[in-house]
Amino acid sequence: MIRLENVSKRFETEGRLVEAVKNINLYMEKGKIYGIIGFSGAGKSTLVRCINLLERPTEGKVYIEDTELTSLSDKELREKRKKIGMIFQHFNLFASRNVFQNVAYPLHKSGLSKAQIKNKVNELLELVGLSDKAEAYPSQLSGGQKQRVAIARALANDPQILLSDESTSALDPQTTKSILNLLKELNEKLQITIVIITHEMQVVKEICDKVYVMDDGEVVEEGDVFQVFANPNKQITKDFVDSTSNLSKIHDLIDRNRSPIQLSSGECILKFKYIERNASEALVSQISRQFHLDVNIIFGNIELIGENPIGGLVSIVRGEANNIRDAVTYLKNKNVGVEVILDGGIFK
Repeated sequence: MIRLENVSKRFETEGRLVEAVKNINLYMEKGKIYGIIGFSGAGKSTLVRCINLLERPTEGKVYIEDTELTSLSDKELREKRKKIGMIFQHFNLFASRNVFQNVAYPLHKSGLSKAQIKNKVNELLELVGLSDKAEAYPSQLSGGQKQRVAIARALANDPQILLSDESTSALDPQTTKSILNLLKELNEKLQITIVIITHEMQVVKEICDKVYVMDDGEVVEEGDVFQVFANPNKQITKDFVDSTSNLSKIHDLIDRNRSPIQLSSGECILKFKYIERNASEALVSQISRQFHLDVNIIFGNIELIGENPIGGLVSIVRGEANNIRDAVTYLKNKNVGVEVILDGGIFK
C-alpha cells in the first residue's frame, strides 16, 4: 500500500541545513496498522507528511499502491490525496461550523447531492459514535469527541490510508484508549491502512502490527511489535520499551541504594524476560525445585500484545553459586532472556 524508496527531506532554516529525514526505505502492507515512534525532533512528523507529499521529499520516491506520487502533477496529486485521510494532535476543526458541517466539508466538491452528503455524514457520525452530536459545535465537545469528529472528517472520501500525527497526545489516558479502540475497529471494518506517529510506546503496544523507531532522521529499528518489545536491539528502543514497564524501577532502587535490594551472601538480582510468544511455562517453580533456589519476585510485568503474552520478572535469587549459574544456563536454553541486575559475587 505504501512504499518509500530512499526518501530524504532537508530544510534550510536560519542559514543552517537541517536533515529531517535521511534516506528512509519502508514498505507498508494494505490493511495493517503501523507505528512510527521517536522523541521530539526525530523526524517522524516530517516523514508522515512525506507519505502524502504535504512535504515533498528532497530526494527519493513515494508510492501509494503502484502510483508514484512524486511524479504526479498538482491536479493528479490532489485527486490521489483524497484517498489519504489525516488526523492531527489538535483536531483542526472549524470552530464556526457544527459537527455535521465539519464532517461534510471535504464532500462539497465531491459531486454528491445534498441528500447523499447528508446520508454519508450521518453514517460517518454513527461509525465514530457521535450520532447525537451532529448539531453541536467544537467548543461544546470534549477532547475525545473532537478527535472522533476529526476521524469522521478524515474518512469522508473513503480513504485507503489514514495518517495519524500524534492524534492522542493531547488526550487523557482513558480517552486515548477509546480513540485507539476506535481506530482498531475502523481498521478491521474498513480494511484501511493506518500509520500512527507517536512518542508513546504504549500507543504502539495497544494497536500496531509493526513499528519503526526513528532517531535523528533515520529508522534505526523496525519489526513486528511483539518482537521489538521482546528483544529490542538499539538503546533508544530499549528506553521506549522500558517506559511501558515497571521492571526498570529496579535500577532506580539500586541507584538510590534502597530496600529491597540489600543483598546477602549467595544472592543476586536477575531479570527474566520472555522473548518468545509463550509465557505459560512455570519457569520460576521449575528452577526453584530443580536447582534448589529461593526466588523472591520483586517486580513482575506480564501482559498481552495482540494475543501473545510478553513481559518478565525481577527477582532476588538465593542459593549455591553453581546452582544459580546452572539455572541461568537452563533459562537461556529455554530462550528466556536473563540479565544480571546486581551480582552478589555469584558471577565473578
